[in-house]
Amino acid sequence: MAGINLFYNFTNPIEKQKEQQRDALIKKNYDEIYAHEAAHKAAGGSLAGSIVIERNADGIPMAGHVDIKMPALDSANPQKTINDANTVIRSAMAPSDPSGQDFRVAAQAESIKMQAQAIKSKDVGNKLDYNA
Repeated sequence: MAGINLFYNFTNPIEKQKEQQRDALIKKNYDEIYAHEAAHKAAGGSLAGSIVIERNADGIPMAGHVDIKMPALDSANPQKTINDANTVIRSAMAPSDPSGQDFRVAAQAESIKMQAQAIKSKDVGNKLDYNA
């Protein structure tokens, strides 16, 4: 006669509570991080990359990021540089709770924008007006 294995899986209420708390923490962290990064992505348009959410060893979301293409100073087309820098600034400051890194990215884009504005201002006086 073959033996029958009977197994009852006892769920420890304390372990179940810990698991529920962990699941709630994962959802809470994920939702907060995703909302922050989605704001960057939406404002960054074509300059923004994909949303990446990093998890710790326990699988709990801890950080996120969206790569954004920082504009290169284009002396041949300073207005494009200015427009791209404005997009980067809007993207960096889009979340309701910008991080220190977000402020640094916005400051870097602002610096590039100011350089492009200086080139544009200098070029305005160098153009010939054929109607004069």
